[in-house]
Amino acid sequence: MGRDITRRGLIAGGAVAAGSTLAATGGYLAAARPGDRPAPAAPPAAAATGAATEPFHGPHQAGIATAPQTHAAFLGLDLRPGTGREALGRLMRILTDDARRLTAGRAGLADAQPELADIPARLTVTFGFGPGLFEAAGLERERPDLDLPAFPIDRLRDRWSGGDLLVQLCADDTVTLAHALRLIAKDARAFATVRWTQRGFRRPPTSQPAGLTQRNLMGQLDGTVQPADLGTAVWIAGGPAWLRGGTLMVLRRIRMDLEKWDEADEGAKEFSIGRRLAGGAPLTGREEHDEPDFEATDRLGFRVIHDDAHIRLARTADPSRRMLRRSYNYDEEVDRDGVTDSGLLFASYQADIGRQFVPVQRRLAATDLLNAWTVPVGSAAFALPPGCAPDGWIGETLLA
Repeated sequence: MGRDITRRGLIAGGAVAAGSTLAATGGYLAAARPGDRPAPAAPPAAAATGAATEPFHGPHQAGIATAPQTHAAFLGLDLRPGTGREALGRLMRILTDDARRLTAGRAGLADAQPELADIPARLTVTFGFGPGLFEAAGLERERPDLDLPAFPIDRLRDRWSGGDLLVQLCADDTVTLAHALRLIAKDARAFATVRWTQRGFRRPPTSQPAGLTQRNLMGQLDGTVQPADLGTAVWIAGGPAWLRGGTLMVLRRIRMDLEKWDEADEGAKEFSIGRRLAGGAPLTGREEHDEPDFEATDRLGFRVIHDDAHIRLARTADPSRRMLRRSYNYDEEVDRDGVTDSGLLFASYQADIGRQFVPVQRRLAATDLLNAWTVPVGSAAFALPPGCAPDGWIGETLLA
């Protein structure tokens, strides 16, 4: 372990201190005591899920087109003053090394709890660069357009917005996720401070078969329409050479007023969405993936799907302009009156934010009927570099 710590110190320009008390007592704590019953064997499906891995290396970063895992943690970091291009290169080498090890079920260098890495549970670690990183590195000319306009419905808070560096971690196991998050946050400590941490969840494959559309906490099926061709909608082929094979991400934290939503009847909810709650079918169809008929009218001549219904305003007819959405629910504090702080972590991935995300969000912000129950409280945008080879590191195309 000494060689590992020394290597880490040389890369980071600092020392890594580690305590040994817990390691010294670990044998006793793990030993079986008389009368202990053997732990029950894990069901085959659970064991398979825990051992499953997602490839880390490749032309694109994992965690974007990957089938969404059950749990997610989004970590927003601000670079410390003086963290320039050379230091950023060292940071991304360290974090890439952590990520490639953890996603393969191996402990990171100087990992104080290596046993927690044994179950990868489809862990993915995805990195993104915010506007401030390009300024710190002196690479403003390489920055893609990450600017978002002000939307009238936004009530953004600094504690959920912005950031120089993003780390998105997703896994099917909360212990695996917590361990990876802590190790990466710890290894970034010398270079950056934590701006925000946002955690989210979805239904696990043990509750709902993989591939089915998930429900958000308002009971809606969320993410029915996704781009069929990621090559044009998500992955960047032109623009800055360093970003080809990468994508652009928008992360929005949308708070839901579930108390007020509870007061609406089913008809009002479905009218606002433009879909039936039970199966997710458009009001003009029978199945979730039926094509909505936006011209259909009722017996009084009114459109069945209202002009301001959510699915009409969110509609993008051009497949190349659709966003890949990867959303997670959040449910945090419960106040003294039993009201929860709940909502959606809406992550979208697209090749061009101005061409794909902004037009849809402008329409939604202007007249979406769901705005009566939802409010964006956090917003950030990042450039996600392409993936890397086994001997490379994320961000090398920009920072090397």
